[in-house]
Amino acid sequence: MSIEVHCAAPLRSAPNPYACGRRIRVHSRREFLERSSFGFGALALAGLLSRKTLASETAVMEKALLSPRPPHFAGKAKHVIFLFMTGGPSHMDTFDPKPELQRRDGQPLPESFKTEGLNLQFMKATEGKLMGSPFQFRSYGQSGIQISELFTQLASHADDLAILRSCHHGSFIHGPALGLLHSGSVRLGHPSIGAWVTYGLGCESDNLPAYMVMSDGGFRAGNTVSYGSGFLPAIYQGTVIRSEGAPIQNLTPAFQAADQRSILDQVQHWNRRYQEDRTDDSRLAARLANYELAFRMQMAAPDLIDISKESSAVREAYGAEKEPTAKFGRLCLLARRMVERGVRYVHLYNNDWDGHGECAKNHRENARRIDQPIAALIADLKQRGLLESTLLVWTGEFGRTPVMQGSRGRDHNPYGFSAWLCGGGIRGGKVIGQTDDFGFQAVADKVSVHDFHGTILGLLGIDHERLTYPFEGRQQRLTDVFGHDHLTDRLTRA
Repeated sequence: MSIEVHCAAPLRSAPNPYACGRRIRVHSRREFLERSSFGFGALALAGLLSRKTLASETAVMEKALLSPRPPHFAGKAKHVIFLFMTGGPSHMDTFDPKPELQRRDGQPLPESFKTEGLNLQFMKATEGKLMGSPFQFRSYGQSGIQISELFTQLASHADDLAILRSCHHGSFIHGPALGLLHSGSVRLGHPSIGAWVTYGLGCESDNLPAYMVMSDGGFRAGNTVSYGSGFLPAIYQGTVIRSEGAPIQNLTPAFQAADQRSILDQVQHWNRRYQEDRTDDSRLAARLANYELAFRMQMAAPDLIDISKESSAVREAYGAEKEPTAKFGRLCLLARRMVERGVRYVHLYNNDWDGHGECAKNHRENARRIDQPIAALIADLKQRGLLESTLLVWTGEFGRTPVMQGSRGRDHNPYGFSAWLCGGGIRGGKVIGQTDDFGFQAVADKVSVHDFHGTILGLLGIDHERLTYPFEGRQQRLTDVFGHDHLTDRLTRA
């Protein structure tokens, strides 16, 4: 496990102040660093050893941007672990049993089935024959919640889960759907929910970022639509933890501090001079603040990612040292360690649930990778007294269709899908919402993406209508002009 820091967005070139278009040729800071063979981590470590003369402005700036801030009201949760199943898991094969779909397996959709008003372009949602789930559902816990055999270990925590069976939105393509689930918008450049939470509540840890992102494979770190800061100050962007590569990429100093100090003092001097005329450039402010954070991470990160310090029993519980659970098990264990150290928002990605063909095989393999680790995470948080203050969220970007596609696959379906919440003050053993008899679309207690986001913010003590940021001439918010936090009371009431 290694760390790669993705902190601030790249700086754009400053506009040319000369009307003739000519200007004096000077080396950019990037060119200077590249030619000097200094990486980001080397700059952070040695340059900030001279704190007495160079870091006071940076420290003040970072404190203003990331200092802990009180919520709007007393929230139930302080931390979020967001478990995202990339590709879109099938709700009728996981958390939304459909007896009628089972009875009509192999039959065409009845003529009475209504799809008026739905955008079915490119989507074979109503073609082919109905396909019942190959997985058995059983009732679990005192609540009797029905959960698929795919998640037998997670099902042991049924009384801690609140399952939302009526999530919906209107985008059936992965990219826009990912944007909706993460930022509430299909437009690029909007902040992710993790960035909004970090902006709203700040950071509890002095040595680690407030927002950390991990994937068990297949997730491209450069795809910041899922964890970017958008139009918020760039320091609120998620920091990516890599599952492969150098031990701590971009943080290990390349030279001794004594050999770097003179040149890095000049770099910091340039930084301050450059900033004097660009006091409103959040990307520059974020980069300067991140130098200090990177220095502190060099001290804290090795301890954070060293899971060998956990007992063998804990590592075994997570499945962190065996296949097929090793990758996601390590990530779940790291998520718990991050929360313990004050990280506000942890985002985990599991790939790939896009079951266009042989959906049962796809889901069985994916579930084997995550069932044990997620169950262990819930149990571990509970045992350590962290579950009440840590909200776990599980979802994908959409669900799947009830009709067969190709070789026993299922197509995308944004009109009805499932998510679940756990911890963070939630009183579990509940099911909210309902899809139709075939699982095609939400029909009762519908939960839009904006409702979903508003609920997560509400559980953190954030009023989604008051969490705003000025951009493009108006006060922007995660839930835009939509959304209602109509679930928090139901979720937290015994």
